[in-house]
Amino acid sequence: MILNLDSQFKPYKSKKEILFKQFVFPGGEPHIKIEESTILSDEVTITHRVDNFNKIGEILLANDALHRMGFSKINLTIPYFPAARQDRVMVKGEPLTVKIYADIINGCNFNKVTIFDAHSEVAPALLNNCEVVTNNSFIDKVVKEINEDVFLISPDGGALKKIYKIATHLVKYEVIECSKSRDVASGVIKDFKVYADDLNNKSCLIVDDICDGGGTFLGLAKALKEKNAGSLYLAVSHGIFSNGLSNLNQCFDKIFTTDSFKTFDNNQQFAQFKLADGLLL
Repeated sequence: MILNLDSQFKPYKSKKEILFKQFVFPGGEPHIKIEESTILSDEVTITHRVDNFNKIGEILLANDALHRMGFSKINLTIPYFPAARQDRVMVKGEPLTVKIYADIINGCNFNKVTIFDAHSEVAPALLNNCEVVTNNSFIDKVVKEINEDVFLISPDGGALKKIYKIATHLVKYEVIECSKSRDVASGVIKDFKVYADDLNNKSCLIVDDICDGGGTFLGLAKALKEKNAGSLYLAVSHGIFSNGLSNLNQCFDKIFTTDSFKTFDNNQQFAQFKLADGLLL
């Protein structure tokens, strides 16, 4: 059975849904009430899209309610793991935020925790009973839609290991390595480098896990064009797009993402694939 806490996000089509009501008390406390007609089974999966602590709270409430109803094996699917990028302490006075989220989740004693395209190896290492689903199926769909030979572009050193795994999976695509530097104190990204002399007007597909404000990809698009890149495509598993899409649309022929973080409308320059369409298998 499945308990989808986000009504717009239903990643497992074949499972029977558990009905429930959510509301907030006048004092601000969130609450959940699972329908009494729910049929018990040995196993249930909670799914949610988490972008703040309140969503974690909703998961905790649902987990407790299910336990009290008699469910003994409870799984959790949160494709975008919050604070995955805060996986190290860069300057004195900062918290190790990813560990805080992981500790909260671990306290629920889930049978299995499924995340999609983990940002690094830190979150899976901190989470108990964690299963990481790769982005292979997502990128399969992307290259099928592009339908042309492309360079696979690694935006920085952190993405290298994953992009070579993708290249091995796809078999026939060449990887172009890139790098960037960041001011640790200000967070400003600068000095993009593309390690190729001439891209010979060949199309390029940048592959990464997260697009937030988009600064990395705007800077990299400029650097790629300076190396004679052809059409530019961007594929990110988790599309936050906190600054919108207008600037990115000026640089990229098409942007691809999933519904792991938020639901967007598709258009000629933007395609969002649903995780329900086989991307979590």
